Amino acid sequence: MNFHEVRFPASLSFGSIGGPERHTDVVTLANGFEERNTPWRHSRRRYDAGVAMRSLDDIETLIAFFEARQGQIYGFRWKDWTDYKSCGARAEVAYDDQVIAVGDDVTSDFQLVKRYRSGEQVYERPITKPVAGTVRVGLGGDEQQDGVHYEVEAETGMIRFAHPPNEGVEITAGFEFDVPVRFDIDRIQTSLASFQAGDAPNVPIVEVRV
Repeated sequence: MNFHEVRFPASLSFGSIGGPERHTDVVTLANGFEERNTPWRHSRRRYDAGVAMRSLDDIETLIAFFEARQGQIYGFRWKDWTDYKSCGARAEVAYDDQVIAVGDDVTSDFQLVKRYRSGEQVYERPITKPVAGTVRVGLGGDEQQDGVHYEVEAETGMIRFAHPPNEGVEITAGFEFDVPVRFDIDRIQTSLASFQAGDAPNVPIVEVRV
C-alpha cells in the first residue's frame, strides 16, 4: 500500500469539518416496508481540510504537503480532533480504557480497537494508526511495561506480547490514534484575491482501508 507514515499538520486539521460515513442500500417494497443492507462492515471518514486554512502560510504548507504526497497517490495520517483518543474527550488515556480481547493461552498478537456503545449496541472500530508513545496496555487489571511485556506496531496497531496472555485474562489498552487517509482530489485551486475575501479552498480528505 502506498502510505507515508507522516501526519498532516495538526494545526491545519484543527477546525476542519468531517466525520464517519456509512453506505446503506435501501429498497422500498411494494407494501411500503423497507429492506436495508450494507456492504460495509466499518464506517469511512471524510473531512474537508480547506475550511481550516487561515493564512497564506497555511496554504503554502498545504501545497507542500500535497505535492509531497503526489496528490492522491500516497496516504498519510490525519488527526481527527473530535475523536483521537481511546477515552472521552476530557479524560486522560489510561491502560484500561478499552477491552481489546481476552487471552486464550495461544494468541500473542492483538489488534487495537475502540468500541462505540449506544444502549445495547456496540460498534468495534479497528485502530490501525496509534500514535507512537501513547499506547498503554493492561492484563487482568495490571498495567504492563512497553518493551518488556509487549511491543506496539505503530504502522498497523498490532500489540505483540512476549508471552501469550493466559486464558480468560482481559486485555485492555489506552491510546491516541490517527486516521489513515488520502487526498480525495488531484488538484488544489487557490488565489490570493479569493483567499483574502474569505473563500477557503476545497480540500477533501477520505479515509483509506489498511
